[in-house]
Amino acid sequence: MKTFLFPGSFDPFSLGHRDIAKRAADLCDRLVVAVLNNRGKSPVFSLQERVEMANQSLSGVPGVEVISYVGLLVDLYRNVDAAAVVRGLRAESDFRIEAEMAAANKLLNPDYEVILLPSSADMVFISSSTIKEVAFFGGDVSKMVCPQIAEFVKAKISERKA
Repeated sequence: MKTFLFPGSFDPFSLGHRDIAKRAADLCDRLVVAVLNNRGKSPVFSLQERVEMANQSLSGVPGVEVISYVGLLVDLYRNVDAAAVVRGLRAESDFRIEAEMAAANKLLNPDYEVILLPSSADMVFISSSTIKEVAFFGGDVSKMVCPQIAEFVKAKISERKA
């Protein structure tokens, strides 16, 4: 059974994340979507909220499991017996960042592999930062997140500005 790992902070889980997850799930037997706590970021949503948004957004996608994780990605990679980590690329700058992270992780685990999937053309401009900015000012995020979580995202971000 081939397992891929799709890690991220997913704050919030976007349609771009869903697109990468669905495409990656088609390439493996099991896709573990790992919602991580990134020490370098201050998430708007709690870890549990981010896991729930990912679960709702990926419901009905076969072979996908959503978990939370705190720690080194290479340790999780070993724990789930991953064959590769999947990362999405929106722009050229993403490639440089992902290549640096992959090289660092490969130093920690020589078996570490990465699959870089370019974003679908209609998803290139969707980012968690953009979603939060649009929601903060009361804009429509329904074309950026799954319908199941759109109202939750908007309400949570609106309550933070109060």
